[in-house]
Amino acid sequence: MSAIFPSMDWLNELDAKLNSDERYANIAKKWEGDMTVVIEPQGNLKERRVFYLDLWHGKCRGVAELKDVEEKKAAFVLTSSYDNIKLIMTGKLDPMQAMLTRKLSVKGNMAVMMRSVPTVLDFVRCAREITSEIL
Repeated sequence: MSAIFPSMDWLNELDAKLNSDERYANIAKKWEGDMTVVIEPQGNLKERRVFYLDLWHGKCRGVAELKDVEEKKAAFVLTSSYDNIKLIMTGKLDPMQAMLTRKLSVKGNMAVMMRSVPTVLDFVRCAREITSEIL
């Protein structure tokens, strides 16, 4: 458990974590919607990274690194600079605060996202728990 964020190894660890975490499975049991996360280059990150997660009823049905955000038509597309994602991953920026202040842009059904705040927060908890090293 020492994959560097953001990397495919890290994404695979997140996949395993989401599928083995009982708390996440319970909190996210009603979640229906895949997600693409776009990390814009900044600081130590020199090129854009695009991660895809197929999230469904408390499980992750698959992950992928995409060349382009258009490769998959995800229900949600989250976009942020590397520095802001890093703040979220290290617990220095609350993900909901990041959305409200547009440090994290969200495309998709915001009503679903706002009704699902506990799911969003627990997803971030899982991501933080596997993130020990950051680029």
